[in-house]
Amino acid sequence: MKPEPSPPELSLAVQYGVAEPRLPRWRLRRWARRALDAAAQDGLVDCTRAEFSLRLVGQAEGRKLNRAYRERDYATNVLTFEYGTDPLGTARGDIVICIPVLVREAREQGKTLLDHAAHLTIHGVLHALGYDHLKARDARRMETLETAVLADMRIADPYA
Repeated sequence: MKPEPSPPELSLAVQYGVAEPRLPRWRLRRWARRALDAAAQDGLVDCTRAEFSLRLVGQAEGRKLNRAYRERDYATNVLTFEYGTDPLGTARGDIVICIPVLVREAREQGKTLLDHAAHLTIHGVLHALGYDHLKARDARRMETLETAVLADMRIADPYA
């Protein structure tokens, strides 16, 4: 019998462009790890290591980045830059979460800040690993994986 492959290593650099004491590094790392493990089990991603940066930003920086890279003049909740997997098996990406948008959306959607932050972190990590939601089939795969990871954390389906 073939042994189970070991989960990919995770290197996560967390940067605070704005302070958010409810989102310490250990918590963000735990959510990123869960997303990475789920993606490895899903089989779409084939990497032995993942190197990501996750930056928490304010409204101005979020808007500036979204305008520069997506040509949209507003701050979005999560912005991900996926750089692919190199020949040695290391996946790389940058994830940016805009805290004011996160807070506003959580309030508007009746979610706790931590539940919504977990979802956006997992969503961003999956994008950094190559998942997307441009086609309906790909969106279903990504959303199903997100929902399963969140359910394991006792967080309600964000798409329900």
